[in-house]
Amino acid sequence: VHPNVSQGCQGGCATCSDYNGCLSCKPRLFFVLERIGMKQIGVCLSSCPSGYYGTRYPDINKCAKCKADCDTCFTRNFCTKCKSGFYLYSGKCLEKCPEGLEANNHTMECTSIVHCEASEWSPWSPCTKKGKTCGFKRGNEVRVREIVQHPSARGNPCPATSESRKCIVQRKRCQKEGKG
Repeated sequence: VHPNVSQGCQGGCATCSDYNGCLSCKPRLFFVLERIGMKQIGVCLSSCPSGYYGTRYPDINKCAKCKADCDTCFTRNFCTKCKSGFYLYSGKCLEKCPEGLEANNHTMECTSIVHCEASEWSPWSPCTKKGKTCGFKRGNEVRVREIVQHPSARGNPCPATSESRKCIVQRKRCQKEGKG
């Protein structure tokens, strides 16, 4: 053992030096170099910090840096969260989303464009005038439909959900209340 290398190390180190910190880690811990000013020191962690991903080797577990536009990653080539100003799509960080996709500024991901979908029209309502179905010749009837899928930001907007049209009924007299 080199005179500057110690076995009585702190914080998960298997071997260390006063000047360089950890040189190797205890089993299952990840080795990462941390910059302190102009100096880099080795530290041993149970998981890699943000901006790094872990790789396990038979002799050492290392933390390696994600790509520059990536905040957190699974491997060097698969990002899980992008840095500010970039959108995540299939593990890549992009300045703008590919054709056919839209940028979601809330999640900072590229997502599929969703168009509005409405249900079929209901049957026309009975012909009415001022809420009554008797005592008039001309009135209105109405039909409605539900929105079953609201659109995303760039999706087609929703159509009207109600329609009314004029209607004519055979004039029928209203029955007096109280009489069958």
